[in-house]
Amino acid sequence: MPQFTVRVYGIMINEKKQVLVSDEYIRGGYYTKFPGGGLEFGEGTLECMVREWQEELRQDVEVVEHIYTTDFFQISAFDNTNQIISIYYLVKPVSPFVAPLLEEPFGFDIPEGADQVEGVRWVDWDEFSAQAVTLPIDKVLADIVKSKY
Repeated sequence: MPQFTVRVYGIMINEKKQVLVSDEYIRGGYYTKFPGGGLEFGEGTLECMVREWQEELRQDVEVVEHIYTTDFFQISAFDNTNQIISIYYLVKPVSPFVAPLLEEPFGFDIPEGADQVEGVRWVDWDEFSAQAVTLPIDKVLADIVKSKY
């Protein structure tokens, strides 16, 4: 039976005008996306945003503003049965940035038997575009970010 999956992502732009992206190896595929993740039952979207950044990056963030919510049909890239609804917020750090950074796209090792590995890196503003990310909704968001900020 088809279901909805709600995903919540944060867009962070640093003082050097760089955008944080997450490079992920998931089930044999390589994806560049924005940091964030799935909304859990009983959780609000702002709570989800704060939790995901703490879990993935050990980073405390504050949500600055809502940027975009998916306004078109998008099936999940991973299961072909769930409709994805993605919500994007501009976030700013409220704790020091301590997450290890990748020096190049997908600059991580994949351990034998691993089905998911991820790392983050900054993308310079001049290099940031819809082509810098993989998923269709993220491409829409990248265009919005480039035009708005």
